[in-house]
Formats: sequence, C-alpha cells, structure tokens
Amino acid sequence: MTLHVAVIGSGPAGIYTAEALVKQSAGPVEVDVLERLPTPYGLVRYGVAPDHTSIKSIANYLRRVLELPQVRFLGGVTLGTHVSVEDLLGAYDAVVYCTGAMVDRKLGIPGEDLPGSVAATDFVNWYCGHPDVDPGRFTLDSSEVAVIGVGNVAVDVVRVLAKTSDELRATDVPHDVLERLEESQVKAIHMVGRRGPEHAKFTLKELRELGELANADVCVRPEEAVVLGGDFPRQIQGNIKVLQSWSTREPVGRPRRLDVRFWLRPVEILGSERVEGLRLERTRLSEEGRVVGTGEFETLPVGMVLRSVGYQSVPLPGVPFSERTMTVPNEAGRVRDREYVAGWLKRGPTGVIGTNKSDAAETVRTLLADLADREETPRGSIDALLAERGVRPVTYDDWLAIETAEADLARTLGRGERVKIVGLEAMLRACRPS
Repeated sequence: MTLHVAVIGSGPAGIYTAEALVKQSAGPVEVDVLERLPTPYGLVRYGVAPDHTSIKSIANYLRRVLELPQVRFLGGVTLGTHVSVEDLLGAYDAVVYCTGAMVDRKLGIPGEDLPGSVAATDFVNWYCGHPDVDPGRFTLDSSEVAVIGVGNVAVDVVRVLAKTSDELRATDVPHDVLERLEESQVKAIHMVGRRGPEHAKFTLKELRELGELANADVCVRPEEAVVLGGDFPRQIQGNIKVLQSWSTREPVGRPRRLDVRFWLRPVEILGSERVEGLRLERTRLSEEGRVVGTGEFETLPVGMVLRSVGYQSVPLPGVPFSERTMTVPNEAGRVRDREYVAGWLKRGPTGVIGTNKSDAAETVRTLLADLADREETPRGSIDALLAERGVRPVTYDDWLAIETAEADLARTLGRGERVKIVGLEAMLRACRPS
C-alpha cells in the first residue's frame, strides 16, 4: 500500500521532509511538493545573498531530492487559493506544512510606516529577484541608510549596499536590480544593535567578510566595542576580537563608510512624507539582564531604514496558528489527524539551513508512526482537481526550462553562470514559450 503525502512549501524544510519520507518509509511512498511559486528552493533561492555562492550550492543537494522518482514538484499551486486543507486531505494520506517564516518582525515605534522604512525581507527579496517584489521597488537615492539588527541577514543587506555593481556583476542578481545598485547614492551605512558586541547574532565568517569590503571603510567606536568580562563561546570571542580590532584602525577614504554601532535602540523614525532621520537612545543592561534606556539620544540623518530584527511565520488558511509563538502548534511535528508541520513554521526562525534536516526527520518519524496501521482509503486525484479548476502546475521540467533561460540570459549579458528572471509572467514564458 503506497503512502501518498503532500508537502506544502519547497524550501529546505519541505525538500528535506520529502527526502526523509523516501528514506524512512518502510513501504512505497509518493510525495508531491506543492509550491506557490514557479521556482523551488525557498530561501536558498530568495534569501541567500547573491555573492554567497557557496551557500547557494545547497540547491544542488535539494535538486537531487526533487529528482527522486518518488518525488514530484507542483509549482504555482497556492494553499487557500487553488486548494484547501480539505482538498489536500481528500487527495493524500497526510499533509506536511513547510512554508517557513515569510515576514519581518516590526519595531513598534513611531514613524515605522513612513515611506523609506522597509522590512529587510523586502530588500532581500528585491535583490534576490523574488516575484513578489517589483524590480523597480527600490531607488537608492539616500546618501545615508540605517540597518536595524546585527544578525546575518543584516550583514547580508549591509554588504550588498556597500559593494559596487561590478563586484556583483558575476552573480545571479537580476539585471534591473544590478542597474539600480549601479546608480546607488548611498555613501554611509549604519548597522545598529540594541545590545553589545557579545550579543550580536552574526557568525564570525559573515563578520569577517565585512572587513574585506574593498569599497567601504568599516568603523567601530572604541567605547561601543568594550565588553565587560564573561566566559564567552569561541564564536562570540571571535566576533569581539574582530570588532575590537576594527575600533583601532583609521578609515582610508574608501567611497562608502560602514559604521557598526552597539548599545543603541531605535525610538522613532523621523519624517513627514518619507524617512528623514532615525532617533536612537543609548542603552545598557539592567541588573536583570534586560535592555533599558539611559535617556541619552542621538539622531542619524538617514533617508532609509531597513528593519532586520527577526522573521516570523504567517498563518495558513485552515491551519491552526499561535499568535503568541507565531508558529503552528504541534507535538513533535503533529498538528492534527493527518496534518504535520516542519521547519520554521514548526519551531520558529532558529538554526541554520541544515537545522531543517533533523527537524524534518523528527516530523516524518511522527507521521510514519501515526500512519503505520492505517487502513487503505479511497483518495481523490489532486491532478483531476487542479485540472477541473483550470490550474496547470509548473512541473520540474518546466523549472529546468526556467533555469536554462536564466543561464542563456547570463550569456547574453556577459554575466556569470545565470541571471535571475524576474516576475511570474516572465518565468512562465520561459518554461511555456507557446
């Protein structure tokens, strides 16, 4: 008796779930990976900075999973629009939700909704060519920009802002975006953290890359790099050492300047019709270890604020969701009868890409144990259902045609191995020329 499972989402969590189902199942299994976009790989395609080609190579591993004979890719199918939870449960023995964390957390301060105050995910989606974001979305006409947050996403955003278009030309960044970056007026970038260097979330490798920027001086204020005691893990000790070394060197006059700031929290984004400044308050740690204000303020004359203070998931239609944890409530991946969850939607935005592999394996163990003694039940056909509703899924072969078109575009433009095609219509034209 073949086990039929639908996996919703084709990012790392979804594809690792499909792989775990194939590897762990004692009997035959067929897995359909449903994705609302025409393209697979989720954050590997749309969340990894274009100049991080080594991380992007994870796509080669994910590709091999999608090419397994037991796995099928169905792109362009949206839960809540094209199919419902009831439809899926009528067509499959089980459903696993793996849609990740798709929006930024808000700062909750006055002025946050002004034009020029932007979620970092929107900016990342822009330079990664996500079809949800217009390539004309950003005009980098401000001389100073603030990036709120000191995690790896903030470091990626800062690095892209600091680099020249020539440094990014060989990457897969969309050509329209590359032209916008070439016209950038940004001269000063401020990366702001509420706590000290010992609390920063970026990895040592990401941090060191900032120190290698050819187009920007990286500056740290000596008084903000001071760390008072503490037996820190090696990773944090490395971060502290690098930041303190930067605090003692002088700028050499590169075209751009990056100020890495600590012990400051945003209290207001200033401006009337658009962002004109960012008001910050100096912070310290209370005896309880909480960040508190000192009453000392400063204002940065920035024309853009990019918020990078964490991701959160969004509810799926018909699926339980906790507004407190911003996750789908579950027990070892089990949500309800025949419904499961994996990835950030299950545990919150923690860990690295590889963390999703063990997380998916746990969910699949739960699923297989639950369904071990199931009785064979007639199921409907998802193909017939989609055809009846006029939905033609993007197949894996269609996706390969998009990849080929992106490689052809890169050759035409004289740029690297591929240049991303932007927009749903352009993608569909690439895979369905007729």
